[in-house]
Amino acid sequence: MPDHKIIREHKHLKVFGNLLHDGNLWHFNRRSVSGAFAVGFFCAFIPLPLQMVIAAAIAIIARVNLPVSVSLVWITNPVTMPPIFYLSYKVGAFAMGQEAITSEYKLTAEWFTEQLDVIWQPFLLGSFICAVISAALAYVLIRFLWRLHIISHIKERKARMKQHSKS
Repeated sequence: MPDHKIIREHKHLKVFGNLLHDGNLWHFNRRSVSGAFAVGFFCAFIPLPLQMVIAAAIAIIARVNLPVSVSLVWITNPVTMPPIFYLSYKVGAFAMGQEAITSEYKLTAEWFTEQLDVIWQPFLLGSFICAVISAALAYVLIRFLWRLHIISHIKERKARMKQHSKS
């Protein structure tokens, strides 16, 4: 994890000022991390620049782990962005009852800008649907995995205590 002092000094995050001093933004607990996963996954599907700043703002408002929220935005990076956003477009087209453009599909920025007038509505709807679903799934999955880890830890501790009492 990056040092929280470095994050506080980041040029785009300085706008949050003293809000970055809230201890909840830096703690690792079930609520903070699961919420951070939800924020990060939701913001990863936002088709806007500065997703990290948006994730930081939501993390600060929701008081969830800031570094995890901001880091998870990089799920959509220059390599993964074209297929993820194409999937978002297809989900949106399906939700709107439209046929998705597939015959002339090219995984390039030029194709995207040329087709923007046709695909923008299903693309934005699909991005929102994928954002909500991925955020909800990430939240539930992290809560579940955290709970399994705690249960496992408690069982191990009970077994150690039982072993010590026999000795």
